[in-house]
Amino acid sequence: MPPEVRTVVKLKPYREALALPGLRSLLLVSVLARIPFTAMGVTLTFHVVLDLGRGYGAAGLVGAASTVGAALGSPLLGRLVDQRGLRPVLILTTIAEGVFWAAAPELSYLVLLPAAFVAGLVALPVFSVVRQSVAALVPAERRRPAYALDSMSVELSFMVGPALAVALATAVSPRFTMWAVGAGLVASGICFWLLDPPTRGAEEPAGPYRKVPRREWLTPRLLAVLAVSLAATLVLGGTDVAVVAVLRAGGEVEWTGAVLTVWAVASLVGGFAYGAVSRSFSPLALVAALSLTTIPVGLGGAHWWLLCLALLPAGALCAPTLASTADAVSRLVPARVRGEAMGLHGSAVTVGIALGAPLAGAVIDASAPLWGFAVTGTIGALVALVVLPVVLRQRRVAAAAALEPELAPAAA
Repeated sequence: MPPEVRTVVKLKPYREALALPGLRSLLLVSVLARIPFTAMGVTLTFHVVLDLGRGYGAAGLVGAASTVGAALGSPLLGRLVDQRGLRPVLILTTIAEGVFWAAAPELSYLVLLPAAFVAGLVALPVFSVVRQSVAALVPAERRRPAYALDSMSVELSFMVGPALAVALATAVSPRFTMWAVGAGLVASGICFWLLDPPTRGAEEPAGPYRKVPRREWLTPRLLAVLAVSLAATLVLGGTDVAVVAVLRAGGEVEWTGAVLTVWAVASLVGGFAYGAVSRSFSPLALVAALSLTTIPVGLGGAHWWLLCLALLPAGALCAPTLASTADAVSRLVPARVRGEAMGLHGSAVTVGIALGAPLAGAVIDASAPLWGFAVTGTIGALVALVVLPVVLRQRRVAAAAALEPELAPAAA
C-alpha cells in the first residue's frame, strides 16, 4: 500500500479516543444496553400476533404507540437530565421499564396500546445519554472517532438484538421473550446507574441549573441537522422494508438475513473508515450521498447477491451519517442544554425510522418493490436540497463573524 494511502486511514484516532478515562466502559455498557432495545419491536410483534391473535396491522399500531411516546419523551427526559442529573432519571425510567415489561404479557390489546405509549414516553434514554456522555468525556476535536465507535456499537446491537428475540420467541415463547427484554432493560438501567457517566465535561460549567432560552440554541443550523437526521433514518427505515419486499418478489426471501447482514457489515466498515480518516464530512453531504446511493439499489434485485452489491455504497454511509449528526449536535449547543438537544436528535432519528418503513411499504404496495428504495432515497435527497440554503447562509454568517476582528483595525 502506498505511504500516502497508509497515512489517510489510521488507528491513532481510535487509540487516543479509547485512552480517554471512562469512554471504553461507556461504549461497552452501551452495546449491551442497546441489545434489548433493538429487540423490542420484533418482540411486541410476536406477542400481539401469536399470543393475542391479532394481525400485523394491530402489532404495527402498538409499535407506533411506543414510537410516538419515545419521540415525545426523549427531549423531556433529556431536559430532566440537564436539570436534575442522570441518576434520578435512570431510577424513574428503569422502574417504568420493569413495570411495563412485567405486566405487558398479561394486558389485553386495548390496554396494551396506551401502556405502550406511556412506556415509550418514559423509556430508558440509553441512546441520547450515551451520545451526551460522549460529548462530556471527549474533547470536541476528538469526537468524530468516538461517535463513529458509538454508531458502530448501534449496528452491532441491531445485528444481535432482533435475531436473539426471534430465536427466543420461536424456541420458547413470545411471553418469555417479553420478560427477557424487560429484564435486559432493567439490567441496563442498573448498569448505567452504577457507571454514572458524566453529562458535562470537566471544563464545562457545573453548579446549579441555569435555564438557557431555546432561541439561543435552537438555531436554524441545529434545526437543519435535526432535519437531515430524520431524513437519514427515513431512508434507512425504507431500505429495511424494501429489501424484504424485493427478495420476496424474487422468490429469495430466505436470503433476507444474509442481505441485511451484508448491509450492516458495510455500515460497520464505513463507520470505522469515517472515524479513522484525517478529514471531516458535513452531515448534509453524507445524507445527500446516502440518499442518492439508495435510489438505484432496487435495480439489483434480480438476485440476492446483486442486491448485496447494490447495497454496499449506501450501507457504508449509514454509520458515518448518524455519527456526523450526533457530533454536529454536540458542537452546536451549550453543555447546559445538551441533554435536551440530544433528546431532540433522538426524536428525529426515531420519527425518521417510524415514517420510512410505512412510507416504503405504501409505495411498494402501490407500485413495485424497487420503488421503495427510489422514493425514500429521493425524499432524503430533497430534504438535503431544502436544507442546503440554510447551511450555506449559516456558514456565510459564521465566516463574516470570524473576519470582523481582523477587519476592525483596518477600519479604525
